[in-house]
Amino acid sequence: MERRRYFLAKTDPETYSLDQFEREGRTVWDGVRNPQALRAIQAMRPGDGVFVYHSGGESAVVGLAKVVSEPLPDPKDPKLTVVELEFAQRLAPPVTLKEIKSSKLFDDWALVRQSRLSTMEAPPAFAEWMRRKFPSAGI
Repeated sequence: MERRRYFLAKTDPETYSLDQFEREGRTVWDGVRNPQALRAIQAMRPGDGVFVYHSGGESAVVGLAKVVSEPLPDPKDPKLTVVELEFAQRLAPPVTLKEIKSSKLFDDWALVRQSRLSTMEAPPAFAEWMRRKFPSAGI
C-alpha cells in the first residue's frame, strides 16, 4: 500500500485565511506560479494531506486540509496547475516556523531553506513529528 503523502501550502492570511477556508469548506488552490511549487501541486493526489501555513506575520502551520481532486490546468492560465482542497481542521496551538527551526530536525527542508517557496512536499518525518504533537488530529 502506498503511504499517504503530505504537503505544505502557504497562504497570506490577508489574502486567504484559515478562517475563510474553514467557512468555505473547500477551495481551489491556485495562484501558484513558481515552477518548484507547481511541481509540488502536480504531485498531489486525492487523499494526500496538506499542512496549511499562514505566512506574513504569524509564520505558522495553522490547519490541516485534504487533497480532493487530481491536479488540473488552471482555467485562468493553462500553464499553471491547481488542485482542490477540503478543510480538515485547525491546529491549536499553531506550530510556528520558529518552533520548527528550533527543533533542528528539518534543516534540509525547503520550508527552512527556501522561505519564499509557497507550496512544497512535507517530509514524512515532519508528518510524524506533527502526529506526535497532535495525536488526535488524524495526520
